Amino acid sequence: MAPRQATVGNAAKEAEKDPNVVQTLDRGLTALHAVSQAMEGLTVAELAVRMGLHRAITYRLVRTLELHGLVMKAPGGKYFLGPGVLPLSSRFAPQLRSIARPLLQDLSNKTKASAFISIADGQDCVPIDVVDADASVLHVTYKVGSRHPLTRGAAGHAILSSRPPSADDSEPVIRARAEGVSISIGELQPGAVGVASPVVMPGAIFGGVEASVGVVALNNLDIEASRQHVMACARTLSELLK
Repeated sequence: MAPRQATVGNAAKEAEKDPNVVQTLDRGLTALHAVSQAMEGLTVAELAVRMGLHRAITYRLVRTLELHGLVMKAPGGKYFLGPGVLPLSSRFAPQLRSIARPLLQDLSNKTKASAFISIADGQDCVPIDVVDADASVLHVTYKVGSRHPLTRGAAGHAILSSRPPSADDSEPVIRARAEGVSISIGELQPGAVGVASPVVMPGAIFGGVEASVGVVALNNLDIEASRQHVMACARTLSELLK
């Protein structure tokens, strides 16, 4: 931690010497960078120490970043990068889709279902890439960019299960955390069966983003086989993102 604190402090000192630097903006960007580097998140108090600022000033910086979706507060009070960073980086979604796409294609072929990768955006679950099942097979289409609450559907439950346990956790989330996979039936669409597993995103590029991969199909989905394939896909993608 000490080297990282020194880096933040040195950057702040350099900024103070430059009359063309807007101090508040510089502090906000420094805070955003510090949060992005903390794989386990930072509380306001921890960030204040790291930046050498008063806690009240740090809170205002974090709150501003949160309002723009650049950071988000997780259960336990720690802040992580928020989904608002996505439109700021033209490389984020394409890179993640590029890495995940071959795995999703393989997952779709193995399960005969539509395979997807979804991320958390505030309180919503949003699919950012979907590989539809073979056209000869009756399937459900999970539309890229569509939204539904994290509290509904396998994809959202899987994402919530990757968070620290909370007293507010629903039974599906508790079960998903214990089993490593979430299963939902008819929650988003009558007859639709979803199976999803959380993806660990520890890398510097994707760290702080919450995601899940899974499949969705009509009620003829082989749930047990899909469980194994989905979990294997999530493990492989997690390894690739390290």
